Amino acid sequence: MRVICGLILCWGLLGAVGAWAAGFDVVKASTQLEKGVYRLNAQIEYRLSAPALDALQNGVPLTIELEMEVLKHRPWLWDEKVYSLNQRYRLEYHTLSRQYLVNNLNSGERRGFPTRSGALQFMGEVSNFPLLDQGLLTPGEQYDGGLRVRLDIEALPAPLRLMAYFSDDWRLVSEWYIWPL
Repeated sequence: MRVICGLILCWGLLGAVGAWAAGFDVVKASTQLEKGVYRLNAQIEYRLSAPALDALQNGVPLTIELEMEVLKHRPWLWDEKVYSLNQRYRLEYHTLSRQYLVNNLNSGERRGFPTRSGALQFMGEVSNFPLLDQGLLTPGEQYDGGLRVRLDIEALPAPLRLMAYFSDDWRLVSEWYIWPL
C-alpha cells in the first residue's frame, strides 16, 4: 500500500512539474468577422525558463513575437499562405520603479505592471485584434488562421544571444494553433 501511495504521489508531482515546465502555449484562438474585418481573439500562456527569468530580473529586455498567418486550402498542393503578420512585444523589468513594462513594438503603446504575472497576463489576452480585411479573401474558398508565439533570440544582447543559440532553456516557442477562419 505504501508503494502504491508513493507511486501515486510521485506521478502527481511529475505531472505538476510538467504543467509548470517552461514554454509558451496558445490555449485558444478564434476570429470573428466584424464590419468587414476578421478580428483575432486568443489566450496565450507564457512560462519563462529560469535563465530567461534571471535575465529579465537583471534588466535584460525580452522580445516576444506573435506570428499570425492565414492559409488557403488547396486540394492537390500544400496550403497557400495568403497573409502573415507579426506582433512584437518587449517585456522589461525596471529595478528602481519595481515595474514590469510591456512595450508594443508595432504601435509604440507602453504599459506598466507591478507584477510579472500581470504583465504576462496582459500579453496573453489578445482581444479584437484586427487580423485581416475580408476583401483580401476569395469568396467560397476555405481559409485557416494560424498563431504561434516565440521568444525572439535575435533581440537578446550579443553575449547572451550566443548562449541562447545552444541552450534549450531559451527556445521558448509554442506550437502552431490552427483554426478555421
